[in-house]
Amino acid sequence: MFELDLTAELDRQFTVCNACRYCEGFCAVFGAAELRTAFGERDLAYLSNLCHDCKMCYDACMFSPPHEFNVNVPAILAEGRAQTYERYGFPRVFARFFRTPLTAASVFTLAGIVVTLLAVVASAGVAALWTQQLGSGAFYRVVPYSALVVPAIALALYGVAILAIGAVDYAADIGPGFAFLSPASVGRALHDALTLVYLKGGGSGCYDVHRGSQLRRVFHMLVFWGFLCDFAATTVAAIAQGFFGRLPPYPLLSVPVILGTIGGIGIVVGAAGLIAIKRASDPQPASGRMIAMDYAFLATLELVALTGLALLAFRSTNMMGTLLGVHLGALVGFFVTAPYSKFVHFVYRSLALVKNAHEQRDVSHQPP
Repeated sequence: MFELDLTAELDRQFTVCNACRYCEGFCAVFGAAELRTAFGERDLAYLSNLCHDCKMCYDACMFSPPHEFNVNVPAILAEGRAQTYERYGFPRVFARFFRTPLTAASVFTLAGIVVTLLAVVASAGVAALWTQQLGSGAFYRVVPYSALVVPAIALALYGVAILAIGAVDYAADIGPGFAFLSPASVGRALHDALTLVYLKGGGSGCYDVHRGSQLRRVFHMLVFWGFLCDFAATTVAAIAQGFFGRLPPYPLLSVPVILGTIGGIGIVVGAAGLIAIKRASDPQPASGRMIAMDYAFLATLELVALTGLALLAFRSTNMMGTLLGVHLGALVGFFVTAPYSKFVHFVYRSLALVKNAHEQRDVSHQPP
């Protein structure tokens, strides 16, 4: 359950917002709020994930601190997101990792690297960490194919299952039911998610380093599309190996390497930019819990991307074995913590966007 005072505070603040309506054109949150006269737990779960945290409403609000009304919509919705992630996390004992994201990310990433390097030593000998490996199948002479693929599939399936359980519970709560999951609303939500339209802050940008900045949207795009490029690179490589028998490492001008390089650079630049913006941002319209989640997630992504690029750059040297172990260990840390990190935000935000598209479509089709 959500904390009672947070739900009550949401109701108080949006009562003021609905009376003012100055920010109604900034993002989808205020349009959704205007359809409600009272706000409960389901509304908190819905609106907090519909918010993209651009913070422009805080900058524009005449009732924000130090005004006595103390309206701080970004902060309360950020805390609502943090509670959403933990509430729908499964199993509950692991959902507690949302409370200590930096510790969880550090411990599991370090453990992943150590365990992977020890596995390399156990299977190929300690010399594999500094012995040059060249030609087709060089990676598999350091880490056997089965030892690489089986754990990866298991971790991926576990993560998908955990995210699916949370998504079903969340969709049922914000519903009611699943009626809002229509093809039209899903299509509209997909457009809004891919274009990050609500990181425009009503058109002028986000309130981060300075007013009306588009930097956060640009860096977020780099991370998002960089991640998709890396996923595409892995998929293409799996097809090349599974159907055509071509073993990695692949040539520099091959499709997997080009996609992986573009994706890795995008993540490195985007994650670093988002971290820099967060460090320079005003902490008042924010939640301490969400800030910690952001740092942990971005740092984990940055490490995965940097070690991947380093492996590409030095794969023909005697450093390849060690770099491969470190990169795979960083990936283990990422996938283990993904269902209990900021990574889950795309699930709940996507469903919130679908519900918003459905609501707004219903409103537009009502008779005058």
